[in-house]
Amino acid sequence: MTGPGRIPTYVVMPARTLLLDVAGPMEALRYANLLQKDVRFDVAYVGALPEVTSSIGLRISGISPLPETIEPDAMIVVSGDTDEPMDTGQPVEAAGQGSDELVRWLRRSIRPGMLLVSICSGALLAGRAGLLDGVRCTTHFSDCDRLARLAPLARVQENRLYVEDGERYTSAGITAGIDLMLHIIGRLTNPAVSAAVAKSLVVYIRRLGSDPQLSPWLEGRNHIHTAIHRVQDAMSADPARDWSLSTLADIAISSPRHLSRLFNDQAGMSIPDYLNRLRVALAQQLLSETRLDIERVAERVGYSSSRQLRRAWSRFNATPPSAFRRSGTGQPQQLPTR
Repeated sequence: MTGPGRIPTYVVMPARTLLLDVAGPMEALRYANLLQKDVRFDVAYVGALPEVTSSIGLRISGISPLPETIEPDAMIVVSGDTDEPMDTGQPVEAAGQGSDELVRWLRRSIRPGMLLVSICSGALLAGRAGLLDGVRCTTHFSDCDRLARLAPLARVQENRLYVEDGERYTSAGITAGIDLMLHIIGRLTNPAVSAAVAKSLVVYIRRLGSDPQLSPWLEGRNHIHTAIHRVQDAMSADPARDWSLSTLADIAISSPRHLSRLFNDQAGMSIPDYLNRLRVALAQQLLSETRLDIERVAERVGYSSSRQLRRAWSRFNATPPSAFRRSGTGQPQQLPTR
């Protein structure tokens, strides 16, 4: 899915559009256009209504009519909407107004070779159009059950940031649309461009589609301290490494003692606690996706024995590793946050 050229990109705007569903992914495409010349994303905003109210009450006009035909190599991005836009005292379209027309247009327009990208509850429109039948997909965690009812043949994946299945891309709620678009940019251009876009957007860590919506990889990242982000980036890239405090201090350009204090202040946890969270998250992934035994999993994630893994695991999960694997749910029962 690489190569130079122009990619026609149609953004479908439902009534009561979730503004960040559009603004986040489209900002990513804007930066992709600025940072490289091989692939250009030509964006058009289309819908059943010429003007809609966004989720924050801001009116959006200049929306083009749904085109009769679209290019065979087009990318169609379907935004989510909300039943409860911000009240600004202005008239608001009825919930779901024009949605039947959007569904009919999607059903007749999407053909093999086109990329269909849904952000948040945009998956509900795609599901109603039958475009997710037999497809692994996701949506905002509060809408997963609804998607399963609307599209009973869809293979709905809960607690995933985004899912890629062939030419179908779906994302979880709101900001996960940025993670998905970064992934798509990496596929259609190259990973270096995607990383540069992430940096421009001040996204410190690019989440993977297999990461949970409530992800251990993002815990302790709600700060803007550059040195601590460098340390967290290093540990996240290789959790199994035998990280010494002095090595991490070199990365932070700090003394070990100062780094320990600073890490606690900024991340809200100690360095060993943070590293254990990453290792346990990686162990969960290996138990879900491989048949490695517990000893091998422990070795892969940086523990000296399965006993050490189980000890760390029990700090965060009520379900032991063996029961987690047998359940096949992909999600252990988590203990309350301390």
